[in-house]
Amino acid sequence: MAVDPRGKDLKQLLADDDGGPVVMLNLLRFAEGGRELYDRYAAALHERFLPECGAEVLYAGDCSTALVAENGRQWDAVLLVRYPSRAAFSAMVADPEYQRVTAWRTEALSEAVLQATVPWPDPQ
Repeated sequence: MAVDPRGKDLKQLLADDDGGPVVMLNLLRFAEGGRELYDRYAAALHERFLPECGAEVLYAGDCSTALVAENGRQWDAVLLVRYPSRAAFSAMVADPEYQRVTAWRTEALSEAVLQATVPWPDPQ
C-alpha cells in the first residue's frame, strides 16, 4: 500500500492550486511498532518543518469506534494540517532535510491517505 506521495501526485496538487490555504487530511494505519517512529517524525515536523512553512495542526487524534468501516479497514489515527498554500506544502516535502525525516513516516505506516481538501462555500 502507498504511504508517500509520488512526483506526479505533487504535480497534480500544484496544478489544482486555487491560491489559498489547503487543509491536508491524513489517515494513518501504523505498521507493527510504527507508532514510536511516527511520533519521532511528528516531533520533527512540530519543531521545525511546520513552523518554517507557516503550517499548523488543526486536529490530531487516535481513531476510536468505527461506525461505518469494513472489518480491518479502520484507521489508527487522523490529522488535519493547514498549510498557507499548496506551494508551501510542496516546498516542505522537497526540502532535503524533510526527506531525511520522512523516512521515519514511511517506515512507521502500513497504509495512509494524504489528501488535500477544499472548503465548502459558506451556506449563509
